[in-house]
Amino acid sequence: MLRRPPRRSLPAVLLIAVLALAACGTGGRAPAAGAGSAPRAASLTVFAAASLTGTFTELGRRFEAGHPGTQVRFNFGSSATLAQQIAAGAPADVFAAASPATMKTVQDASLAGSPAVFARNTLEIAVPADNPAGIAALADLARSGVKVALCAEQVPCGAAAAKALSAAGLKVTPVTLEQDVKATLTKVELGEVDAALVYRTDVIASGKVRGIPFPEAAEAANDYPITVLAGSPAPDLAGRFVDLVLSGQGGDVLTKAGFQKP
Repeated sequence: MLRRPPRRSLPAVLLIAVLALAACGTGGRAPAAGAGSAPRAASLTVFAAASLTGTFTELGRRFEAGHPGTQVRFNFGSSATLAQQIAAGAPADVFAAASPATMKTVQDASLAGSPAVFARNTLEIAVPADNPAGIAALADLARSGVKVALCAEQVPCGAAAAKALSAAGLKVTPVTLEQDVKATLTKVELGEVDAALVYRTDVIASGKVRGIPFPEAAEAANDYPITVLAGSPAPDLAGRFVDLVLSGQGGDVLTKAGFQKP
């Protein structure tokens, strides 16, 4: 006995017809995943010298406000360390260094275009607020018994300190060599040393130490370059961040923090 195929209910028939029409409307394909959904939030990763922590955090907030849906992530640290990380393949969109020498590391690896200098920074002697060692000039750092913290020489603030001390004809033996300017300044803030050579901007940002200018600092000023990195997955967005740093608005934020115009 021949069996008849089971009848489909009317709702099932209607459902098949609707699906067929939908397929025709999309060229026979299902709609692409995410079609019609809100765009994904953009992300920007900026590697920047430790001395830029305050200013770039502020500029990052302003950039996000001007680019809704964009998140700016920062990696602050020693410029030399950041350059090594980028050369080793660390993902980043923008690099802002505290010296042309550390930027050159990235350029030599063909990972950056032509950088633009956006700021200049000079050193000061940072001492505790009560200055117990009575530091008044750079020569005082060479006195017996004075505990001094310096940045390591491969770090831009350390290279600048070495240049300033050489210009003054002084030999200073530090009790500690730190890997970035923030760590060096912390030694003064905690009262572990009598003095340190750090950037003027870090003295201003601290609010816990006194800064003593010295003439030889002019011989060791550091220029700060910035560039979009070759491997950036969002070069247009990265370029806009660099433009903000180079703009009058960026210059105002930097000057207020104690940076000089290049």
